[in-house]
Amino acid sequence: MYKFDFKLDDFQEEALYHINNGKSVVVCAPTGAGKTCIAEMAIHKALEEGFRIFYTTPLKALSNQKYNDFSRKYGEEKTGLLTGDTSINRDAQIVIMTTEVFRNMLYGTNFGSVSDNLKDVRYVVLDEVHYMNDEQRGTVWEESIIYCPTNVQIIALSATVANSQQLTDWINTVHSRTELVYTDFRPVPLRFYYYDSSKPNDILPLLTPEGKLNKKIKPESRAKAFRRKMPQRQVAKDVVSILHKKNMLPAIYFTFSRKKCDEQMEKCAGLCLVTPDEQKQIKEIVDEYIAENPYLAMNKHIEYLLCGVASHHAGLLPGWKVLVEKLFQKGLIKVVFATETLAAGINMPARSTVISAVSKRTDSGHRMLTASEFLQMSGRAGRRGMDEIGYVTIVGTAFQSPEEVAELVTSKANPLESRFSPTYSMVVNLLQRFTLEEAKELILKSFGYFSSTDRLKPLLTQQKELKEALERFRAFRCIHGLSNEDMAEYIKNKNTYVEYRKIVKTLRKQMKHKDEENTPEFVEFNNKTKALLAKVHACPCDTCRLYKKHAKEIELLKRFEKKAAQLEKNIEYEKDVYWRKFLNHTYALEKMGYLKDNYPTEKGLTIAAIRTENELFVSEIIMNGALEGLKPDELASVICAITTEDLRADVFPEIPISRTTRKTLGKIKDIKRRVSKIQNDFDIDTEMYINSYYSPLVEYWINGGDWEGLIEQAGTGEGDVVRSFKRTVDVLRQLTIIPNVSDTVIENARAAIDAILRPPVDLD
Repeated sequence: MYKFDFKLDDFQEEALYHINNGKSVVVCAPTGAGKTCIAEMAIHKALEEGFRIFYTTPLKALSNQKYNDFSRKYGEEKTGLLTGDTSINRDAQIVIMTTEVFRNMLYGTNFGSVSDNLKDVRYVVLDEVHYMNDEQRGTVWEESIIYCPTNVQIIALSATVANSQQLTDWINTVHSRTELVYTDFRPVPLRFYYYDSSKPNDILPLLTPEGKLNKKIKPESRAKAFRRKMPQRQVAKDVVSILHKKNMLPAIYFTFSRKKCDEQMEKCAGLCLVTPDEQKQIKEIVDEYIAENPYLAMNKHIEYLLCGVASHHAGLLPGWKVLVEKLFQKGLIKVVFATETLAAGINMPARSTVISAVSKRTDSGHRMLTASEFLQMSGRAGRRGMDEIGYVTIVGTAFQSPEEVAELVTSKANPLESRFSPTYSMVVNLLQRFTLEEAKELILKSFGYFSSTDRLKPLLTQQKELKEALERFRAFRCIHGLSNEDMAEYIKNKNTYVEYRKIVKTLRKQMKHKDEENTPEFVEFNNKTKALLAKVHACPCDTCRLYKKHAKEIELLKRFEKKAAQLEKNIEYEKDVYWRKFLNHTYALEKMGYLKDNYPTEKGLTIAAIRTENELFVSEIIMNGALEGLKPDELASVICAITTEDLRADVFPEIPISRTTRKTLGKIKDIKRRVSKIQNDFDIDTEMYINSYYSPLVEYWINGGDWEGLIEQAGTGEGDVVRSFKRTVDVLRQLTIIPNVSDTVIENARAAIDAILRPPVDLD
């Protein structure tokens, strides 16, 4: 058995014990605690036993990083990589892949049969399994666990979450014997500080030794924040300067704006954070890297690297971010100004993290960071084997109180919530392999259904309160022994009498106006009214002192009974929400001819192979021949438009979009309207995009345009353009293997892919 050259922690020993006993494990531990070591144990076991192991990650960048690490450690011949747009040594003993690729393998569509895909696979590592919380992609992790064969041991690695035992119980139920290995111990403990602008030359301990808020910390003044004429302090520069003096660098400085990342980097460039020798090393590494990637030669950020500062966000070229990561890992970059995406597992060890605010802007306004988001970012501080303490500094702002910060710092991690949601592709893939009843069993295996008791807790609590209230109302006892029905009869008679009396008055006026005596009809109606009054007076309620109280109780009883009935409906709906969504998708697919008798038609095979936001929309575009007759640049332009989400951009590229592309997008708008109507009919709200923001750019690029000229026209970050182009390539690549796509479209898709994938777009 392989031995590590260091003593394993207790939780690592425990995980190894369970893995050796053929069990799956959920390893829940803080960032930096050494979870990857457990994955490496499984790798050694697989290599020794002659089996294969899959290592899945949520991000392509993370998969690439793991591939480089494992290739160096175990040899290139034993290591493979699959990320959708990259395929290296796919039959290797160790294959690193994105979780989406693993899920697709389990469907047995694009990658061949499930038995071939998982041949000799004994272990699968699901790294960063807390990504199940991700709004857009969380479903992928649930599907992977549900469909993973029971003879494959799952090693699920997660940051600390509040309901790790519930997650373990679920995997134990849907997969195989699974044990939780939990620790909240951090090998490098964290110490928290607060930057208070009233003391600009120091940072204060956030908490007292008893864990209470430090009373020396003063809240920021909102009035000062809005006094624009006052010279603004350069907070980032102050904080970095303090950390430098206290020997608390290198640091990751988290901020939630790309623009601020770049601005803060520029402001801190003059602090001289690197020695002349370090600056020389940086220059050598940068020169060597640019020789391999000449498109980076004119990058305006190079000068800042030589000062020991850098920014890292989605608006930068992937190749540039790789250089920043490389320099930071070598300890040559002292501060990286980064957005929160850097907290997602990329290996960039730091002594300190700085968090610029504990609230952030979202599509629905500002909100506080969740405890898990804060833990993810703060957890990057403290390098095992290098630091005794990790330092976390929170910057005070006028929009948060020190009390809120202290509460967040001392909060436990949030629970994992299911993001499971059936898709068109999921429906077709399941019905291709299973009956409707068997598919229902699989859907009811979701973590969302398993944890629905927790999800329903607020509704069930409300239901319990309503029942108690109803019991109180029904327990009211009339002193005259009358029932609620008797009381209701009295109220009805009383209200009817009031209406009759009004009618009698009206009739009298009419007779007086006509000089008529009491007509037989009036006499009859008047007698009826008097009889009703006598009936009202005869009821004990008429003189009862508790009448008003009893009437109010009956009114509330009716109202609460109505509420209880509606709540019961809501609870039943929520219980079956996943299966209901699944059925709604089947109805839509049947109406559009993709399913017949709950089995995929020839058209259905197209949807089964598509992996996009809305597979039905893309399939309809293919089936309606909208892509026929397009040249490679026009095809890519159209695909780019239907895979680009809405942008809040004021500046659009000045490069014109081609006439053919414009006409094709007009046809696609008609398809979108038709699909939208079907979705509305069946209560489906899956997004469809037609956004031609990047379309002229991809046409320009395919037709030989240069990168500098393209970026001048883009009006957005280079990284955004690359990401849009890669998303386009991903769908173009799918067109080459999806059933029912014509040979001409396949040929043009391949030509478009080759034209797009040149530096800097072709680099990860």
